[in-house]
Amino acid sequence: MHYRTLCPDDFDDALALYRELTGSRPVADGNLGRDRFRQILERDGTAIHGAETDGRIVSMATLHLMPNMTYGGRPYALVENVVTLTAYQGQGIGRGVMNALIDRAWAADAYKIMLLTGRRAEARGFYEKLGFDGDEKHGMILRRAIS
Repeated sequence: MHYRTLCPDDFDDALALYRELTGSRPVADGNLGRDRFRQILERDGTAIHGAETDGRIVSMATLHLMPNMTYGGRPYALVENVVTLTAYQGQGIGRGVMNALIDRAWAADAYKIMLLTGRRAEARGFYEKLGFDGDEKHGMILRRAIS
């Protein structure tokens, strides 16, 4: 297993992972998807880390380092779109991707790392084993209605 930061050439593998993550919800694909993926990768403070095996990305997660005024101006980090292909789950691959993100956030002197996860106990347990505390703060979401 090789852990690395994704590049534009990883679009097809990333698209398969986004589709696995979102299920029936739409994912940007085609030229729009390639453009959005490139924009994410080029955004200052943002990186997508992944795990590669046999020339294929099988797990990934996005890290956003955000500028901040509190905590002496130290940034905070947001983690989003954490996904591992079903066939590769339970092998520690997702943990390796998350550890790479955590290391990168701490190296950037982030004072905290935040993420939201679904209500499934397995997902919460996965993040708790990495040191995340689900009881310290309460996450909330406001979604825009799609017509």
